[in-house]
Amino acid sequence: MPVALYALTVGAFGIGVTEFVIMGLLLQVSSDLGVSVPLAGLLMTGYALGVFVGAPVLTILTRSLPRKTTLLVLMAIFTLGNLAAALSPGFGWLMTARIVTALAHGTFFGVGSVVATSLVAPERKASAIALMFTGLTLATLLGVPFGSWLGLAFGWRSTFWAVTGIGILAFIVLAALVPADRERPAPGPLAEEFKVLARPQVQLGLVMTVLGFGGIFAVFTFIQPILVELAGFSEAAVSPILLVFGGGLVVGNLLGGRWADRSLAPALIGTIGLMAAVMFAASFAFHSQTGAVIAAFTLGAAAFATVAPLQMWVLQQAGGAGQGLASSLNIAAFNLGNAFGAWLGGAVITQGLGYGAIAPVSALVPLVALGLAVYAASLDRRAARAITACAT
Repeated sequence: MPVALYALTVGAFGIGVTEFVIMGLLLQVSSDLGVSVPLAGLLMTGYALGVFVGAPVLTILTRSLPRKTTLLVLMAIFTLGNLAAALSPGFGWLMTARIVTALAHGTFFGVGSVVATSLVAPERKASAIALMFTGLTLATLLGVPFGSWLGLAFGWRSTFWAVTGIGILAFIVLAALVPADRERPAPGPLAEEFKVLARPQVQLGLVMTVLGFGGIFAVFTFIQPILVELAGFSEAAVSPILLVFGGGLVVGNLLGGRWADRSLAPALIGTIGLMAAVMFAASFAFHSQTGAVIAAFTLGAAAFATVAPLQMWVLQQAGGAGQGLASSLNIAAFNLGNAFGAWLGGAVITQGLGYGAIAPVSALVPLVALGLAVYAASLDRRAARAITACAT
């Protein structure tokens, strides 16, 4: 793989840490700022909604810029947002800082996905996307547990100071290693890019992404209190378990990329189906400490096995001029799913059902995504048969 892909991985690592680290800090933020745990969980929702809004807006605003310049501008926004979070005097300021930070997220991964696929042979495109997203999984494997420990030991603000430093490092690595655009053509009319969004297969891909990750993030957002309240772990034990969870993310992400390179539609259906099955099983496993550790790994693996197939599906169905916008919108869809999941998990708690009900209730959501994946694959087969019939 080209070295530029690893530079994208470093940028993805920085962004991944700031997105997910709040999951390991909910109890600390809740106590320090005097808000409830469900309200603190909305910091995940606010970030996700910031990604959802920022992805299409910044993609359009930066469409005429060189892609390397775009990546650097986005990393600067990310770094300044984390600095503001570290300095937050109250919950409202922290929420605002999270949203500002999130504005750069979707466009970074959207543009990064296009850059990653342009650097490799066609048969390695999904693996290239998976390699970039490995930064996101390593953020959860290493950054989130370390951030949780740092927040527990020195206060949650220290975690955001550390993430600010990661942003500065990522900016330097991207500037040094990502190549300048080679003969990039001028962007076409904006209307042509928006036409891509009218394609049913692109729309199905975006909805699958929202629903698949909506279910899984209902659990992920509240993983700290679930481990403490249901499995009986101490707060100090959460960080090591998050390492296990992060290990699952890395394994699932890489395997999902390889599967998608071999056969995209079966990979799409298989990974979403696996996600739903694992979530149902986790609803039982979280009630024991051994089961909770196993569930943490398998949930991570199942969740991120879907990333490369979903992203590659949208890129493939978009094609041409609309790839950049469609790619960024799919990242926005990931995070709209995260926002929906955080809301869903909080609603389950607020309704008095308890932490134990989050996994079984939210497991119903990716089942809908599975039905859409089967339908989308059938449309794809039908279109392929029609093309073959016309050719003969």
